Amino acid sequence: MILPTKRIREDHSLLGLGAQMLPLLRQERTVSSLWEELKRRRSTSKRDIPIPFEWFVLTLDLLYLTGVIEVRSGLVRKV
Repeated sequence: MILPTKRIREDHSLLGLGAQMLPLLRQERTVSSLWEELKRRRSTSKRDIPIPFEWFVLTLDLLYLTGVIEVRSGLVRKV
C-alpha cells in the first residue's frame, strides 16, 4: 500500500498520492483545503478513482514522518 506493486497502481499507493499532493503545497494550506483540492484534481483525471479520506490521512502521515511536510498553526507546508 505504501509502494506500488503489480496489484497496486502507482496513483493508488501512498507514495504516489504523496507525489500528487506535493505540488498542491506551493503555499501553506489547511488539511481540509488540501483534501478538497486533491479530490478536485483527481476527479478531472479519467483514470483516477476517488480515494478514501483514510488514505489521504495515511499519506499525510507518511509525508510528515519522512520530514517532507510539517504542520504549524493548523497549516500544512512543505519543508
